[in-house]
Amino acid sequence: MSESLRFHVNRGKGVDSNVFRPGSDEFFMLFREVRSLSKAGLYTLAESESELIEDTDIGEFGIYEGEVVPLDFPMLYEDNVDEAKYKGKKVDLNKPKRGSPKAYVYVNSGKKNKDGTIRVKKVKFGSSMPDAMGDSDAAKKRRKSFGDRHNCSDKDDKTKPGYWSCRATKFFGRSISGWW
Repeated sequence: MSESLRFHVNRGKGVDSNVFRPGSDEFFMLFREVRSLSKAGLYTLAESESELIEDTDIGEFGIYEGEVVPLDFPMLYEDNVDEAKYKGKKVDLNKPKRGSPKAYVYVNSGKKNKDGTIRVKKVKFGSSMPDAMGDSDAAKKRRKSFGDRHNCSDKDDKTKPGYWSCRATKFFGRSISGWW
């Protein structure tokens, strides 16, 4: 059993509550691992997991128009809008930007303006932890501590700064294992 699956089991979270960023390698690997352990009789699926594992191919990949694509991976779109207006200015949604003194991102607030367009919210969030971006053991410990302290695995509301603080480094081009 991998460390990732052990994490889920110890916390009573099934793969239906996968803590990894949707679309990441770890996200798909967890589904594949549970599927293979379940087939071998080494993992008992909870009711909430059985539909995902037994009735879908999530975690598996196929070829579509010459490209490798994930199978049965739900893609969510926010009204198929990539850009909107914030205070009269066109902005890209869900694309963090570096700012001074804080980074920020424009998101769909989930509400509509009087004219029926989506209401955009600007979310400012803190440091992207430049001191914790190295490969040293100390940097890895800082990142783990940050993720644990801020409860990153449970952040799922894009309108809150905590969601973006936990995920910001991926958006700023850093490929770091762990929560980033």
